[in-house]
Amino acid sequence: MDLSSKSEYALLALTELSLHYNKGEPLRICQIAAEQSIPDRYLEQLLATLRRGGFVKSQRGAKGGYLLTREPWKVTLLDVVSCIEGFEAKAKEAKTPKTTEGAVVSEIWQEVRQSAESVLEGYTLQDLVDKRNARQQVDLMYYI
Repeated sequence: MDLSSKSEYALLALTELSLHYNKGEPLRICQIAAEQSIPDRYLEQLLATLRRGGFVKSQRGAKGGYLLTREPWKVTLLDVVSCIEGFEAKAKEAKTPKTTEGAVVSEIWQEVRQSAESVLEGYTLQDLVDKRNARQQVDLMYYI
């Protein structure tokens, strides 16, 4: 099971916005894209989805850009991935298995999904920032 590039890029963009959350200054798409190596056009579409989901707000003007709407420690990774991937919609679309084997596979897949959701629910954007900062400290130690 892999993280889709949509979800990965959304999490990277929100991590970048989280890094600048306390400054209260909006980040432009080109800044986020450059820092996180995300294609500009793709990022633009993702930020529109995240804006509709209530995670970011856009600010127009010369000093415009995007800002988080909530504190990074209040946004779980499950919230973000659900917004991007539409987990709730996919759960409702689940079809009734036609065979016993299909029912078994469906049950196991449901268990996998619950486990993944539990892990994603356990982490916030702030956790991503903290892990990033810790990793940078470790990387710096190797260069000394």
